[in-house]
Amino acid sequence: MSSLFEPQTPSSVPLAEQLRPKTLNEVVGQTHLLGEGKPLRRAFESGKLPSMILWGPPGVGKTTLARLIALTAEAEFVPLSAVLSGIKDIREAVERAEHTLQQTGRNTILFVDEVHRFNKGQQDAFLPYVESGLITFIGATTENPSFEVNSALLSRAQVFVLNALTEAELAQLLERARLKVAPAVSFDEAVIEQVLAYADGDARRLLNFAEGLLYGAVSAGLQQIDEAFLQSTMASKLRRFDKGGEAFYDQISALHKSVRGSNPDAALYWLMRMLDGGAEPLYLARRIIRMAWEDIGLADPRAMQIANDAALTFERLGSPEGELALAQAVIYLAVAAKSNAGYMAYNQAKAFVAQDKSRLVPLHLRNAPTKLMKALDYGKEYRYAHDEPDAYAAGEQYFPDDLEPQAFYQPTPRGLEGKISEKLQHLKALDKKAKK
Repeated sequence: MSSLFEPQTPSSVPLAEQLRPKTLNEVVGQTHLLGEGKPLRRAFESGKLPSMILWGPPGVGKTTLARLIALTAEAEFVPLSAVLSGIKDIREAVERAEHTLQQTGRNTILFVDEVHRFNKGQQDAFLPYVESGLITFIGATTENPSFEVNSALLSRAQVFVLNALTEAELAQLLERARLKVAPAVSFDEAVIEQVLAYADGDARRLLNFAEGLLYGAVSAGLQQIDEAFLQSTMASKLRRFDKGGEAFYDQISALHKSVRGSNPDAALYWLMRMLDGGAEPLYLARRIIRMAWEDIGLADPRAMQIANDAALTFERLGSPEGELALAQAVIYLAVAAKSNAGYMAYNQAKAFVAQDKSRLVPLHLRNAPTKLMKALDYGKEYRYAHDEPDAYAAGEQYFPDDLEPQAFYQPTPRGLEGKISEKLQHLKALDKKAKK
């Protein structure tokens, strides 16, 4: 019989797979769906399991729940990956479902991981069999199904939203991992905090990380894992990066300020630091889009297009290919003409409206779709700009009658805004001439 202190060798089966729940009660997290009286719990207990889409971030149990559903329903479980599968695989899965039903009377659950990567034709391929009841469809996705799943399929499936695991839930999993791999080894509290922060709500990421850490501790003959051991063995993964902590926000700040400061090399450095440290690339994509609108604005509208295209590219290609698009977007934003005029105008207009009273729309600007409205002078004396010289109704009033015209937007002389500034000055001169 082996001692608890004898060196352990990693199993060929990943720890995350070894600890995959075998029953519903072993599932950690998703209490809003699996707690007593909650939707998925009721479906499990009733045995009437609908086709469904499980929507949530990576590592929260989508595949596990699908397997447990099949086990509970005593159904054949046929998994497909939308990344690797095509129409041929779907047809083979349908044929297998028909054969299973004829031979054993068992229904089939078709599980499609990353279903958002299937195109419309691929999603349509199994729709008739969902409608006929031959298969129960379960799709897993990290993307909003409202945008990524066909409306026809969406209307035939219930959507269940899964949440990232809380730190308390991750701590339960970490303890399971410790008891499984090295029950004689303990963690310092500071180590637990760092490991949970690194996992960032992702159970699979936590277990993969813990597996290497625990086997390393056992091999080193340790009874306690402290920060020094954590840093020495897993530093390449931690990189002093704690998503949601001070280092995370410091690095985001450095990235944003490097872009604003027109330093493409520094901006690229901080982007790589965050990606290397485990930052969620789509989070970074959202921040890059924000930089384009806040610090470049109308000085170079192409910046917004490039930032948006980079985010879409990452969604389509994933990592690491999509990271090249984010990197080039950061470079472009850093070298683009800068202006926060639109950002400042937005903030000023928002603050003004928040403190101002409610003012009526002038009669000449109101719509008049009925005779009564026309009789009340709605739209009367409105000047259609396209019928005026230069397509501009010089001297026209667009603010409320009892409000002095405001000047929220002050374009800079940089980039396209230089042209915008010249145009606005020309229009103001026309207004002044018309009022004389």
